Amino acid sequence: MVRMILEIDGMACGMCEAHVNDAVRRAFTVKKVTSSHAKGRTEILSEQPLEEEKLRAAIEAAGYRVKTVRKEPADMILPCI
Repeated sequence: MVRMILEIDGMACGMCEAHVNDAVRRAFTVKKVTSSHAKGRTEILSEQPLEEEKLRAAIEAAGYRVKTVRKEPADMILPCI
């Protein structure tokens, strides 16, 4: 599992978060995607690393700008108890 953390510019509300999440889900099969307009971040959990250029293109086609992309192993995620 891979966790990708994206800094995204242009999200201003909950609908923006939904647009980004939907764009990711349309372009890729992912386990989970969550966005926060307050933090300007989107986090994606997937089985395999996602193709960064395709990810950027999908989000930018929805009207948002990807500033940075960081990848890390999903085992760094602490379980919620």
